[in-house]
Amino acid sequence: MNTNTALHREILAWYAANARELPWREPEAGAWAVMVSEFMLQQTPVKRVLPMYATWMERWPTPAALAAEPPGEAVRAWGRLGYPRRALRLHAAATAMVERHGGEVPTDHAELLALPGVGEYTAAAVASFAHRQRHPVLDTNVRRVFARLVDGVEFPPTATTAAERRTATALLPEADETAATWAVAVMELGALVCTARSPDCGHCPVARRCAWRLAGSPAHQGPARRGQTYEGTDRQVRGKLLAVLRATRSTVPQEALDAVWPDAVQRARALDGLVADGLVEPVAPGVYRLPGHAPGS
Repeated sequence: MNTNTALHREILAWYAANARELPWREPEAGAWAVMVSEFMLQQTPVKRVLPMYATWMERWPTPAALAAEPPGEAVRAWGRLGYPRRALRLHAAATAMVERHGGEVPTDHAELLALPGVGEYTAAAVASFAHRQRHPVLDTNVRRVFARLVDGVEFPPTATTAAERRTATALLPEADETAATWAVAVMELGALVCTARSPDCGHCPVARRCAWRLAGSPAHQGPARRGQTYEGTDRQVRGKLLAVLRATRSTVPQEALDAVWPDAVQRARALDGLVADGLVEPVAPGVYRLPGHAPGS
């Protein structure tokens, strides 16, 4: 049996028996549901995404429903999910789909990639998971699985490389439907078994093929991998400022924002960053709002 064929069979069989039941994987979930989930899941665990996803899809079940509201409403609804620029990007993508594609998520990979806020990974994921096409889908989990299984190293490079793309493409099954399932199966393997901190090699369906395990699971030799901090960072201050703005549909005076953080320099830097990112709009000296809202609306 071809090595790739055996690999496909083993990982696909594992996925069939172990895949989590997630709403965006349900047969009735359409391409918009998949796209929303992919935006929300970037750098965010599934357990945090699930309640927000359900609320979002109830309010905005189509791209047109989201595009019909101001972008500030997307930021408001994003709540404490983190990295709120994702909300603006999703709103921008929805608006573009209404303008260019009749309110539908495009099926063509190039058209997906041309949407604002949609990068290489998201375009491939939506084309694969929603439209069942054959594309290499390289998220953090997939890259880690391939780094260990094929390259024999604990972690992949910091940024996706051409070599990783070649590996992912070479391992894709030929049939579109099988390739689409393979893409999500490898991702699930990385999320549940081949994890960053505690890989469960004893329950890995391809442990006997894993180059990293066969080499004795050597420790990472690249640059130190630092965990993300939050307390005391500009990101924390940005979150506190946005929380004040999300709490009202009116404008917010500078004094209300000044109350959330004692360090005036850091607070001003965080607010300037929010304005530069389009998450906050100054409407008068010392007066702010979420984007796209008329004062008092």
